[in-house]
Amino acid sequence: MPGPDLPPPHEPITAAVYLNRWPSAVVRAEFLHGVLLFYGDFDERDIAIAQRTYPGRRVLLNADCGLEVHPADGQLLPLVGHS
Repeated sequence: MPGPDLPPPHEPITAAVYLNRWPSAVVRAEFLHGVLLFYGDFDERDIAIAQRTYPGRRVLLNADCGLEVHPADGQLLPLVGHS
């Protein structure tokens, strides 16, 4: 649930945050062509959390508001929401 009422990624996790925030708010997850795909409704705060969770990896928010965690090497192209 994105929105201004959610805390920034450096604040502690509360029960409300746990139920509405990455990674517990993930609707579905997949591993496709070496990329972790987390489906849900995420924003830039979730990117910051994912970057700390997967150090050295490249994280992006795709066109469908899902998170993609790419390997550190190679070309960074979104897998979802682009043809």
